[in-house]
Amino acid sequence: MCICLILQAITSWSAEYQPLPPSPKTGISDEWLIYDEAGNRLVLYLPGYHNPARAYYQWVSIRPKQSLRITFTARKDQSLFLDNRLVFTAPAPASYSLDLAQLLPAGMNSGAHLLCVWHPETPPNLSSFANASPVPQVQPGKVATGALLAQARAHGHQGENVFLCFLLLIGLLYGGIRATYQPSFARIYQFENLWGKAAKDQEFLTKPTATWLNILLILVFSLSLALLLVAIHTNIQTIVILRRLFDVPESAIMVRVLLYTALIAGFVLGKYLFLELMGYIFDVTELVMVQYREFVRTFLFMGLFLPLVMVLYLSLNQTLPEAVLWISNGVVSLMLVGTVVRIARTLSHRVSLLNLHLFSYLCATEVIPLLVLLKLIVFTY
Repeated sequence: MCICLILQAITSWSAEYQPLPPSPKTGISDEWLIYDEAGNRLVLYLPGYHNPARAYYQWVSIRPKQSLRITFTARKDQSLFLDNRLVFTAPAPASYSLDLAQLLPAGMNSGAHLLCVWHPETPPNLSSFANASPVPQVQPGKVATGALLAQARAHGHQGENVFLCFLLLIGLLYGGIRATYQPSFARIYQFENLWGKAAKDQEFLTKPTATWLNILLILVFSLSLALLLVAIHTNIQTIVILRRLFDVPESAIMVRVLLYTALIAGFVLGKYLFLELMGYIFDVTELVMVQYREFVRTFLFMGLFLPLVMVLYLSLNQTLPEAVLWISNGVVSLMLVGTVVRIARTLSHRVSLLNLHLFSYLCATEVIPLLVLLKLIVFTY
C-alpha cells in the first residue's frame, strides 16, 4: 500500500507543470516550451506526453556584439519570432542558417529573448535546430586552411551522403536485375512496348504479375520514389494515423527512406486487393487483372527516371532550390497522372468508358486515389 501511494505521488507530481521562468542559455537547446492555454503559461514540451503543436518556444540569450547563429530545416511559410515579433519566414522548403543577433528588431536590447518557431499547418521540425559552428575568419591575402574548406563543405545538404549511397544501391539493383532477367527487363523498359499497338499490349497484359522480376522492380521503384520524397521534404507523416503508428523524426533520413519505401511498396502491392474489392462492387471483375498489370507496368517504366531526377536535385539544390523543387514535383505529378491516363487508354480498348457505370468505376479506382496522392505528395506545401 505504501509503495502504491509513493508511486501515485511521484506520478501526480511529475504530471504537474509549474510556470517556467526565463532561463536563457548561450545557444539554442533541445528543450522546447509550448503554450498552456488553460493555465496561460509556457510548459516544457515532452514529445511522448503532449500532442504536437504548431508553435514552440525557447528562451535564448543574445549578447552584445556577439552573433548567435543557428541552422535548421524549414518547410515553406515556417516563421521565427523574437518576443512575438516576426523576424523570418521561410520562402521555400530548404535548410537555413540564420544569425538571431542580426535578426533582432530595432529597439530591442541584448539579453533574454523568447524565440518562437511556428508553422500555420504542421508541427515544425524541432530536431533540425542546432547551433551553427563559427566560421573561421580568414585574413586578407591568405589562403583558406583545410579546416575552413571542410567547414564550407559541411554546409551541403543534410543527407547528401545518405542520398548518394542510396542512389548507388539503386543503380546496382537495376544493373543486377537487368543482367539476371534481361528479356523480361527489356520488355518492360521499351517505349514501343509502352505506347505500342494493342497486340503488344495484349502480350504483356496476359502474363503473370506476381513474378520475382516484378516484385524486385517494385521494391527498387519504391526505394527510388521514397528517396525523392525525402529529398523534396515531402513529409507523409503529416497524416495523423501514420504519425501515430510511425513516429520517425525528419532528421533520421535513412529511417524515413526505408519507412517510405515500405509504405510505397505496400501501396503498390495492396492496390490489387483494392481493385478486387471495387471490381466486385461494380461487377467488373474481368477488368481487374488487366488494370492492375497496366498499373504496375506504367509505374515501373516511369520509375526508371526517378534516379535521374534525384541526381539533378543533388546537383542543383544549393544553387537553384526553387527550380529543382518544381521539376521534382512536376516529375512525380507526371508519373501519377500519366499512370491514370495510360490505364484509361488500356481499358478503353476493351470497354467503352462512355458508359456511366464504367466511368464511375474508373473514378473510384484511379481518379480519386490520384487526387489524394497529389494532395499528400505534391501539394504538401
